[in-house]
Amino acid sequence: MTSCPPGQGVQMRKVWSLRTDPCSIRGWPSGSSSTPRPPICMCSSSVPQTSGAACSSFSLAFSPSGDVFLEFQEELEQVYKVYCASYEQALLLVENYQKDPELQRGIQRTIEAVLPQAGPSGLSFLLVNPLQRVTKYPLLLQKILENTLPDASAYPVLQRAASALQDVVTHINEYKRRKEVASRYTKVEQLSLRERLARINTHTLSKKTTRLSQLLKQEAGLVPKLEDKEFDDLEEKFHCVSLCVTELKSNVAAHLDALEVLLRFRPHESHLDIPGGPVAQYGDLARDLQLQAFPQFKQRLEGLVWQPLCSLAKALAGPQNLIRKRLDKLLDFERAEEKLSEVGSVTYEEEAARHTYQALNSLLVAELPQFNQLAVQWLRQILCTLVTLQGDLAKHVLQRAESSLAQLPHHHLSEPAFRDLVADTLDQAGHQLRSFQENFEKVLPPPTTWPLLPGAERQVQALLSRYGPGKLYQVTSNISGSGTLDLTLPRGHVVALLQNKDTKGNSSRWLVDTGGHRGYVPAGKLELYHVAPSEEDLRGQAKPHENSPSFCCPSWSRVISDSEGWAPCPVGGQWRGSQETLAGPGVGVSKSQLWNVCGQMQRPLQGFEG
Repeated sequence: MTSCPPGQGVQMRKVWSLRTDPCSIRGWPSGSSSTPRPPICMCSSSVPQTSGAACSSFSLAFSPSGDVFLEFQEELEQVYKVYCASYEQALLLVENYQKDPELQRGIQRTIEAVLPQAGPSGLSFLLVNPLQRVTKYPLLLQKILENTLPDASAYPVLQRAASALQDVVTHINEYKRRKEVASRYTKVEQLSLRERLARINTHTLSKKTTRLSQLLKQEAGLVPKLEDKEFDDLEEKFHCVSLCVTELKSNVAAHLDALEVLLRFRPHESHLDIPGGPVAQYGDLARDLQLQAFPQFKQRLEGLVWQPLCSLAKALAGPQNLIRKRLDKLLDFERAEEKLSEVGSVTYEEEAARHTYQALNSLLVAELPQFNQLAVQWLRQILCTLVTLQGDLAKHVLQRAESSLAQLPHHHLSEPAFRDLVADTLDQAGHQLRSFQENFEKVLPPPTTWPLLPGAERQVQALLSRYGPGKLYQVTSNISGSGTLDLTLPRGHVVALLQNKDTKGNSSRWLVDTGGHRGYVPAGKLELYHVAPSEEDLRGQAKPHENSPSFCCPSWSRVISDSEGWAPCPVGGQWRGSQETLAGPGVGVSKSQLWNVCGQMQRPLQGFEG
C-alpha cells in the first residue's frame, strides 16, 4: 500500500482510534468514565463550531485510505480467495506436523524468531489471522462511513471502498464454495466391486434414470441441448493435452522396458577365444556402454522424465473427474431449468443441483485456461528434457566409439569404401560356405539301412502314407507305460507323432500313434525316422524282402576309420580306430576330412579383420 503524506498518518491513527466513539468524531474527547462530560445544552451550542473542523480533518485523513483500498481491490481478492480456500487443508497439515515433536519445536522457534510479538501463539493461531482481517476491512470502512458526514469530500470514496471490499468478501466466499464443491469430485477413489455395489440405492438409481432420460430426449431432438462454446473449446484443448501425456507415458514406459532388456545382456562377458585385436576393443566398448552409459541414461530418464510425467498424469485426474461430473450435473441443470420454465418452481434438491452445476462450470471456465497453459508448459519441458537426454547419450556413445574405431585396421577408409569392403568380404565368405557344403556332402557317407520285420513293414508303410516321413519317430529304448494313457513299446518300434505335448502343456510327453493305439510316450526316447533315399540301393545293402520298403535306422551311423573301415557306432559320436572320427545321426566323417574342408575356408578370411 502507498504511504500517507507527512502529517496525515497521525491524523489517520487518531481517526482509527475514534472509530468506536461517535462523540469523538463530533469533536469530543473519548476519555474514561471518570472524565466529566459537558451537559447536552453545552454540547448543542458547541457542535456547529467543532463539527466543521472535525469533518475537514476526517476528509483529509480518509480520502487516501479509500483510494488505496480501491487500488488494491483486485489484488486483495486474488490473494485472499486462494488463502481462504486452502485454509482447511493447511489446518490438516498443521495437525500432521503436531504429531512430530521435533518438527513442532522447530516451527515454534521460527515463529518466535520472525514474530517476537506473537509470543507462545502456535501456527494455527497465525493462520486464522488473515481470515479475520479480510472480514474486518468492510466492517471498519462501513463504521467509518457511518460516522462521516455525507457532505464530506471523503464520503464518496469511502462509500465506494466499503462496497468494493464487501464485493471482495462475497467473491471470496463464492470461490471457497466452488472449491469445496469441486473437492468432492476431484478425489480419485479406488473402490472394489463390493464397495461400488454397496453405494447403489434407490436414490442413485433414480438420478441415473433421470439423467439417461434427459440424454435420450436430447439425442432424439425432443429438448434443446445447452451449448457452451467457451467451455467446449477449453475441454477440447484439455483432452488433447491429456491424450499427448498418455501417449508419451506409454512410449516412455516401453522405452524403459527395452532398456531393462538391453541391460540384461552382457556381450563383454562372452569369450570368443580370439585374443587381442578388434574383438578385445569391442569388448572394452561394450563394457563401458553396459556398465556406465546405459545405466546412467536409464537412471536420468526415470528421474527427469518418467517421474515428472507420472506426476503430470496424476494432476490431470482431478480435472478429468470434474469435467465428467459437470456433464452429469449439466443434465440435472437442464432438467431443473425445464421444470422451472414449466411449473415455475423446483425442489430443494433440484435447486442444489442447479447451484452445483453453476459452481462447477464457473470454476472450470475460470481455471481450465490456466491449467491447460501450465500443463502444456510442463509437457514441453518434459519433452525438451527427453531430447536432451537422448542427445547426451548419443554424444557419449559417439565419443567413446570414435576412440575405439581409431584403433581398427580399416579406420582410414571412407564409409563408402568400407561398405564395399564388407560387401566383398561377405560375398567371398558366402561362396566359401557353399563350397564347404558341397565338399562336405561329397565326403558324407550314406546312412546305414536296416531291414524291418515283415510284421512292422506294413505298419510303417501305413503310417508313412497317412502322416508323411516328417512325423515318423523310432523308439530308442524299451518304454514301460505307468499311466492309463501311457503306451508300452519295445525298442525299434516306429510311431507317428500327433502332438508334441500333453493336455497340461508338458513337452516331455508326446502323443503318438502306433497304427493301432494312441497314447503318450517319453519324448527323450524317440528319434526321427529317416526314409532311405534309394530303395534299390537299400535292398542291395540290407537284402530286405522283395515287396517291403527299406528304411534307415537313425540310432546308428557309419564311422570312417582308416584302420577299421566302416563300423556301426551309437549316436553322439565316438572315436574309433587309430584316427579320430566324428559321428552323429546318419553321419560318419573322419576328423582329418573335416579339417581339410575347413582349411579351404580359412585362407581367404585371414585378411579381413574387424
